[in-house]
Amino acid sequence: MSIAMSNSLRRTALCVAAAVVLAACASRGPAPVIDRPRPPAPEVSRPGVDVHVVRKGDTLYSIARAYGRDPKDLAAWNNLESPGVISVGQSLRLAPPEPVAPPAGVVVNPILPPGQVEARPIAGVPAAPPPAADNLVREPKGGKQPYSEQALAMLQKRDETVAAVPPAAGRETPKAEIKPEAKPEPKPEARVEPRPEAGPEAKAGDNESGIDWAWPASGKLIGEFNDPSNKGVDIGGRPGDPVLAAAGGRVMYVGSGIRGYGNLVIVKHSNGYLSAYAHNRKILVKENQPVTKGQKIAELGDSDADQSKLHFEIRRQGKPVDPLKYLPPR
Repeated sequence: MSIAMSNSLRRTALCVAAAVVLAACASRGPAPVIDRPRPPAPEVSRPGVDVHVVRKGDTLYSIARAYGRDPKDLAAWNNLESPGVISVGQSLRLAPPEPVAPPAGVVVNPILPPGQVEARPIAGVPAAPPPAADNLVREPKGGKQPYSEQALAMLQKRDETVAAVPPAAGRETPKAEIKPEAKPEPKPEARVEPRPEAGPEAKAGDNESGIDWAWPASGKLIGEFNDPSNKGVDIGGRPGDPVLAAAGGRVMYVGSGIRGYGNLVIVKHSNGYLSAYAHNRKILVKENQPVTKGQKIAELGDSDADQSKLHFEIRRQGKPVDPLKYLPPR
């Protein structure tokens, strides 16, 4: 009796448990399903983005256009050897890389463009100044100067500058002539030439230069003094005839930089007198060279003239005077 009752109670308990489970299952409906939207894809043209991850279908050109960049810049910023080859998932830089500051104590020199060479001074060797224009080319000059004291001073100053400037290292330039330092010429005692030594048109007191003048050429007189059209006298002759110093002195100028005079020699005498010898074919003296009366200083020619002749001038304090009033009669 007791065993049958316990079995009955066990079956009852199992039925109750099963009923409870069925009731719970009947009251619980199916789980709701919520369709949530997928997160949007990143905006390609969004400003301020520094990196773009390559997706399927992307090209370098489409990425550059979306971000307002140049495809060449993108290829350079990302070190792309083949700009047309990119892979899905690859991160591309959209802005130039920031420069990296060099470590302390490291000096970074700029990269020079092709064709340029960096010049560095050598320790203990002074830097050579740039060569002057006159140290390279002296003739022809850009416009010859008219004959004046200022023009002579400029020409002499130019020659001194050329001699003072050394040529640049490793560069072939014409060697400038180094002239010895001019020594002051002792002034002879002034003496008045006797009246027979004066020209035929001389007046009293005209030849007070204190200088013993002589004719610079033996040719015929073909042009007389007529300032301002002719500031001296013209003496005819054949090419190569000797041109002589009219008086002792020192050569002040040699060259062809005075307009209308051709190859010119100017001799400085005492008491502020100068003598000029123009249109020479060949010059035989150098600047600062002392000359004596009657010394051959040039050969007669027709440089910057319409015929072979010697144009001879005497100037006092820079002002032309009539040479016939100083030269002896013939």
